[in-house]
Amino acid sequence: MFNFFNFSLLVNGFPMKEANVEFKKILAISEIEYENYVNQKKAAIVEYHLKHNKSYQEFVGKTSCDNWDELPVMTKKEFQKPLSERLSEGYKSSTVYVNKTSGSSGDPFIFAKDKFCHALTWSNIIYRFGWFGIDFNSSLQARFYGIPLDFIGNKKERIKDLLSHRYRFTIFDLSDAVLEKVLLKFKNKKFDYINGYTSSIVLFAKFLQKKNIVLTAVCPTLKCCIVTSEMLFDDDKMLLEKQFGVPVVNEYGASELDLIAFQNPEGEWQVNSETIFVEILDDDNKVLPNGQEGRIVITSLYNKAHPFIRYDIGDVGILDEKSTSKKPILKKLIGRTNDIAVLPSGKKSPGLTFYYVTKSIIEDDGNVKEFVIKQTKIDTFDIEYVSELELSEIQIQQIEKAITTYLESGLTFSFSRKEKLERSKSGKLKQFVSLVK
Repeated sequence: MFNFFNFSLLVNGFPMKEANVEFKKILAISEIEYENYVNQKKAAIVEYHLKHNKSYQEFVGKTSCDNWDELPVMTKKEFQKPLSERLSEGYKSSTVYVNKTSGSSGDPFIFAKDKFCHALTWSNIIYRFGWFGIDFNSSLQARFYGIPLDFIGNKKERIKDLLSHRYRFTIFDLSDAVLEKVLLKFKNKKFDYINGYTSSIVLFAKFLQKKNIVLTAVCPTLKCCIVTSEMLFDDDKMLLEKQFGVPVVNEYGASELDLIAFQNPEGEWQVNSETIFVEILDDDNKVLPNGQEGRIVITSLYNKAHPFIRYDIGDVGILDEKSTSKKPILKKLIGRTNDIAVLPSGKKSPGLTFYYVTKSIIEDDGNVKEFVIKQTKIDTFDIEYVSELELSEIQIQQIEKAITTYLESGLTFSFSRKEKLERSKSGKLKQFVSLVK
């Protein structure tokens, strides 16, 4: 069989052969030697950018640094200037991989990776998907992702889908009539796996639940479901595994970096230690011990074209106490730092707390398909939801009582039933957002 996927990467100038050789070498490093490997790569990438990247020199304020902890933390705001001013010597836009972040944090920016670094990213992805028997050259993917709606952008993505052996479902309309057509595709195509945004895939599972259908009964070739880009809640994972009949794998990544964590066959959220270095920092940029909650800060160990060194990705999480240099485990991903609700008492709470509490109540009867929560004032929250029936007064009272119990009293809520919820241009659903500055 002709390997279309590998061929498409080679045509785009990504040196996959060299990257695969390097990646296998990294995997072969023993646990005893691994911390030394990481420290060497950290020192090498800092030295490189302090020598060859004027923008990073200006950011650090010197041309050498021997103490890792003294390096300043980068944020997305550091990248709000032309890409040409951020590239290292010897690189230009035409010779690197260039893309744009989704802007889910509110600070979208264009970024670059040198082609070897991006090839390593693909080596990493291919390796981890292989844990579940997925081969990008032969396994057919059912893809629940957004797609550009303009003619040229749309056609580009469709060509990529063809080369990458995947069939893309539109996620901008997930009404029952559309989901019937999705189900028909699963009956007629031999899909090996599902991949896409969590909220869209959960909606499909709820549709199957209502029809009392287990997906493997109509598509027995299905091996697994990989969800990404949005939070996966425990009860949603149980629903997906029940209605699809296959393991559900949780992926966490960032387009400007790499795969950050990928659930392994043992059910652990294994952090990528091969091409990135992950730290958990407190508000003073001090490293926290494993088991404590803090800001997720990441260093790209191989990107010479563009520095991502101690880069605050904007997320909050916890590394497991049993983590090692070779095998860090992400114990919990709590949400984005800009999704923190500041309450009238001064208390700060992750916005997903509201989502957890509300979700447990309004989804009990299966009526509500999905919902989002918006903080419009310091004491005021709007809950928009999609359902067949209006929420009852009893349900609303239960929600208000639960939030008072878990957070504080005196908060005001409004409830709006919608035909569909507003998604980003990429099709992502943001479960909580604070409009309070």
